[in-house]
Amino acid sequence: MDNRADIRGFLASRRAKLSPEQVGLPPGTRRRVPGLRREEVAVLAGVSIEWYTRLEKGHIAGVSEEVLDAVAHALRLDDEERTHLFDLARAARPAHRKATRRREVALAPPVQWMLDSITMSAAFVRNGRLDVVATNALARALHAPMFASPTTAAHGRANFARYHFLDPASRDFFADWQAGAAMTVALLRAEAGREPHDRALRELIGELSTLSDDFRTLWASHDVRIRHDGVKRLHHPQAGDLELTFRSLDLPTSPRAVHDLSLYTAEPGTSHEERLKLLASWSAPRRRESLDPLTAPEAGPGRN
Repeated sequence: MDNRADIRGFLASRRAKLSPEQVGLPPGTRRRVPGLRREEVAVLAGVSIEWYTRLEKGHIAGVSEEVLDAVAHALRLDDEERTHLFDLARAARPAHRKATRRREVALAPPVQWMLDSITMSAAFVRNGRLDVVATNALARALHAPMFASPTTAAHGRANFARYHFLDPASRDFFADWQAGAAMTVALLRAEAGREPHDRALRELIGELSTLSDDFRTLWASHDVRIRHDGVKRLHHPQAGDLELTFRSLDLPTSPRAVHDLSLYTAEPGTSHEERLKLLASWSAPRRRESLDPLTAPEAGPGRN
């Protein structure tokens, strides 16, 4: 296996997004397709057209960091796109060209304890394939439609990408479905750049590409995102409309695994906070009390 198609698609898509005017070049004439020509990128990067053409065809293994930096600058890549380019180059090296099925690494018990201690924010941990691997009670209540989805039941684990693209109910749950779908695909693109030979990831991408026209269209854009934060608007079946601030943080759990800790919370003093508090009260673990008079605590001195 190799990742030349991903490299080719990424570089060509970034080149197509730039106009000559954006990079200080004359517009020229007879442009059959939008964006810069290969020779223009080569000039901006300070390399030969032959060399850049070879690079855009996917021959990126062994390219120096200086040259990759020059190409990233020529294509006006942002920090996350630049990281993705370097990930593609690293994965193209011969030592990384072996297809593998990454062994799932169980989260240490203290991670679950930490999640359970968070009571007024929905907190969950996901892996690079967007599987949900651990939650607190509020996160399960907040994402109840996803956990109840047939896409979760079929695979034994909730996955944001499957829910987004394979369950029509997600369009009712996510108020900004299109923006969320684009971000979901961009996160998977970044993970594919880091781990292009992960079989489980490739199987997920193949499944979504086969079953969802929306996924195929967004996947072809080659957009990438590594960091995930902002505002999420949800139509919750019990709590009603919610507008929540969310942020994802790297969670170092193992040298062989990539996990994110995601937190969803509401702005203090808003109706959204009140609805989230209500949802938290419904989902909070309750102390079990027996209603059987034979096993209930006996009344005695000091007891009423």
